[in-house]
Amino acid sequence: MSRRSTVLSTGKESSKEEKNRMSQLDVIIGQLKTMAVGNRRAGNLSEATITYICQASRELFLSQPMLLELSAPVKICGDLHGQFKDLLRIFQQCGVPPLSNYLFLGDYVDRGHCSIETLSLLLTYKLRYPETFFLLRGNHESADLNRVYGFFDECKRRYSIKLWRSFVDCYDCMPVAAIIADRIFCVHGGLSPDLNNLDDIRRLNRPTDVPSDGLLCDLLWSDPDETTGTWASNDRGVSFTFGANIVEGFLMQHKFNLIVRAHQVVEDGYEFFADRQLVTIFSAPNYCDIFDNCGAVLVVDAKLVCHFVIIRPRPFSRPTGFESDSGSTATATNGPPPSMREKRLY
Repeated sequence: MSRRSTVLSTGKESSKEEKNRMSQLDVIIGQLKTMAVGNRRAGNLSEATITYICQASRELFLSQPMLLELSAPVKICGDLHGQFKDLLRIFQQCGVPPLSNYLFLGDYVDRGHCSIETLSLLLTYKLRYPETFFLLRGNHESADLNRVYGFFDECKRRYSIKLWRSFVDCYDCMPVAAIIADRIFCVHGGLSPDLNNLDDIRRLNRPTDVPSDGLLCDLLWSDPDETTGTWASNDRGVSFTFGANIVEGFLMQHKFNLIVRAHQVVEDGYEFFADRQLVTIFSAPNYCDIFDNCGAVLVVDAKLVCHFVIIRPRPFSRPTGFESDSGSTATATNGPPPSMREKRLY
């Protein structure tokens, strides 16, 4: 799926060693899924195992570009925020790797109760299927935000501060944007006044934390805004908002047809902007057990025809662990009319 061939193996591993390593990753994936069914948490994974996942993922991220170039088909997911059960619902509805290719747009941790499980499973899938499973960085893949919004405390309470630092070292190396089939630009937040050409993204250095301003900050923090035509200050106090004219100009300059981003809760799980030239995807239904929002996954087929899979809200229940959860998802055939569900790009 990746347009640039990269492999996790150094080439020095024997085929037997590589097979054993893949088998170990399959075991970890199975353990994490079993925990969800059996009301157990990632405490069943040793700290050493999770640390290995972080360190190996870090090296893999560094071996792949800062701006990924991918091919279709692919399924694109937005914010998860530690909602592990809902991540499993996405896989149940949309297909487990490697049966489906995935691109996640960031914000895997904070706010939810199971950030460790969520990020551990995603990283393990990345290691297991490095050419068909991709993770972008979100603004919450940040040490500063983790200290405020819960992931630091979760790691400290359940494992150690040292493990949290291993996670931070890992996502300090994540890519920040992706292009699908030369037509779809994907990013967590949005555009930047400092983005003059795509090489500006490719030249961003890693490892790096998230700065308070500049290109990297904007890619992770900026938002579309219907009330402005160009650039304006952001009510978040970080980065900018951008209007439809900025979206149209960016697409025209780079010959793209669509921008896909995350970063904002939207009631239906997805929301169009700028005459359907940009779409926001949010994949955490019942966000924070406060909102009654749906989650959504954007499915891009091999011909670049797009449709949405809707993850319906669950009845509210205070989280006490995990249980099997099926039958509560629906495709967009039960949602808005077809004109809002599909967009043929060319």
